[in-house]
Amino acid sequence: MPADRQPTNKAIFTRFQGALNTRDLDLISETIDDLVAPDAVFHAPAPVDATGAQAIKQVWAVLLRAFPDIHVAIEDVIAEGDKVVIRNTVTGTQLGEYRGMPPSGNPVTYDEIFIVRIADGRIAEIWGVVDTLSQLKQLGAIPA
Repeated sequence: MPADRQPTNKAIFTRFQGALNTRDLDLISETIDDLVAPDAVFHAPAPVDATGAQAIKQVWAVLLRAFPDIHVAIEDVIAEGDKVVIRNTVTGTQLGEYRGMPPSGNPVTYDEIFIVRIADGRIAEIWGVVDTLSQLKQLGAIPA
C-alpha cells in the first residue's frame, strides 16, 4: 500500500477508538458498522460467541455493562502498509457482572495491544493481546 494511505489507516482506527470512549453503545455500533467489515476476523480474547463485526459489538456491550466508566487511552499508534498497531491503557470500575463475576466496585487498569489490517478503507482483521491476567487479579478473580 502506498505511504500516502498510512494517515488514512491511522485515522480509521483512531476514529474507531474515539467512538469507544463515548461509552455510547449506539454510536459505537454505528461506528463499527461504518469502519469494520461485517466478516472481519477477530483474533482476541472475547467473552462472546459471535464473529466479525458482531463480535466486536458484543464485546463492547459486555464491557460497557461491566465497566460503565471504561476509558481507552491511546499510548502509541504506528501504521505501515495495510496495518495499524495500537497500544492502549484501559481503565474502569467494575460496576456490573463480568465473566460470571458479580460487581466488585474494583477499579482496573490494564494494557492491550492490537494489530489491525485495513482493506478497502475498513478494518478487515484484528489481532489483540489483552492483559486479562492483570485485569482478573484486580477484580479479585485470581489471587494477587
